[in-house]
Amino acid sequence: MLRLLRTTRWALRTARLVSGWRCHHSIGVVGVPISQGQGKAGVEKGPDFLYNAGLVDKLKKQGCRVQDYGNLKFETFADEKPFGIVKMPKTVGRANEQLADVVNTVKQEGHTCLVLGGDHSLAIGSISGHARSQNNLCVVWVDAHADINTPLSTPTGNIHGQPVSYLLKELHSKIPVMPGFSWIKPCISAKDIVYIGLRDLDPGEHYIIQHLGIKSFSMWELDHLGISRVMEETCDYLLTNKGKRPIHLSFDIDAIDPSLAPATGTPMVGGLTYREGVYLAEAICKTGLLSVLDLVEVNPNLGNTEEVASTVNYALGIILSSFGYVRGGSHPSHYKLPEP
Repeated sequence: MLRLLRTTRWALRTARLVSGWRCHHSIGVVGVPISQGQGKAGVEKGPDFLYNAGLVDKLKKQGCRVQDYGNLKFETFADEKPFGIVKMPKTVGRANEQLADVVNTVKQEGHTCLVLGGDHSLAIGSISGHARSQNNLCVVWVDAHADINTPLSTPTGNIHGQPVSYLLKELHSKIPVMPGFSWIKPCISAKDIVYIGLRDLDPGEHYIIQHLGIKSFSMWELDHLGISRVMEETCDYLLTNKGKRPIHLSFDIDAIDPSLAPATGTPMVGGLTYREGVYLAEAICKTGLLSVLDLVEVNPNLGNTEEVASTVNYALGIILSSFGYVRGGSHPSHYKLPEP
């Protein structure tokens, strides 16, 4: 009975947030071919593979208006030295500074922003730019990994495992001054983020999440509660009593089980099914509050032709569902049956 009441409350609230959720989105697409946040070549090809799979046309066919901002071009400092063990800080920092400017522009021009990666270090710029235009945002981070190591706790030095630490106000005192990062100002608090799909945490990350009380749903919680309850609790936590807040959905394709999406740099077994991933995207879409979507870590170098195609298709499915694709079927608002 309690579960029924919760489900009914979720349905009623969602209906109030957006009536007729198959709305026509205006989307600004930005490609971010960055790979220097980690060590495996190929992830910089992710945006082009998504474009070439017909992303823009598919969005238009489901009623979206699309403004393509193209791929970001940024300077690479190939001979730069690491900061401690942190690799390529100047290259990654400067690229994210550019991305923050572009995301802010996309938002100022009235679009929902779709950011195509590239590795997950791009979330530094994506979320920073988003926060410049909308300072009350909240973040749903869907990933096998928490990506919240600090530059001093990271075991690998890869910045794609650190982006959240640069963004959180509570961790500002733990972040040293690094080349390329002086522009960053923490823009979200621990209470503004929810993790979904975690299943591979470093000790420092586990400590930070526990110490700061960050809301998270590991795969254990997801298996126990089910994806519907997880999304209900996520939206309750981020939106109840806080009004209509813009949502930043940062989706790492490695959240999906590698049996389905294997072409990614840090696969980890036991992930989301495709249906769970799509349901998650649909639930965010239904709120009517999606403001920025990152889709990252598709790496075409890390699989055969079939594995790459599968990974790209699953990534497309997440994107299309985030922007109104309905599994039960839909039609354009202007559709009429042909006359005999």
